[in-house]
Amino acid sequence: MASISLKDASIVVDAVIAKGRENSFEPLTVAVLDAGGHLVAVKREDGSGILRVELATGKAYGALGFGLGSRELAKRSQKVPGFMSAASDASGGRCVPAPGGVLIKNSAGHIIGAVGISGDTGENDEVCAIAGIEAAGLTPDGG
Repeated sequence: MASISLKDASIVVDAVIAKGRENSFEPLTVAVLDAGGHLVAVKREDGSGILRVELATGKAYGALGFGLGSRELAKRSQKVPGFMSAASDASGGRCVPAPGGVLIKNSAGHIIGAVGISGDTGENDEVCAIAGIEAAGLTPDGG
């Protein structure tokens, strides 16, 4: 299974933070997970809340677990809240179905990781995730 490299994950987190500052978003926390759900890189801006690392990681973990962006997971959680609660329980609380978790694909179209962001609105978090992934020359899939 191919996974995102530390080099590419570092590019993603730095580009996410830059995009957030460019747009004057609230302080962001960004987490990049590899294809197996392991943390590769994380940054938390000064002033970002104390739960933001867990929320960002959970958005990325949920995207990986379901193979689709967390924006879609948020929609599905409204339709079948019991199932999403069960998925959260089954994952040890690591699945966060809220916008801001975006899959990372390589040039062959394979999922090599996911980025999760928390700090601003879910939509703004997702904008930054997409910009970060593209900055690394990879393909975002927000679902």
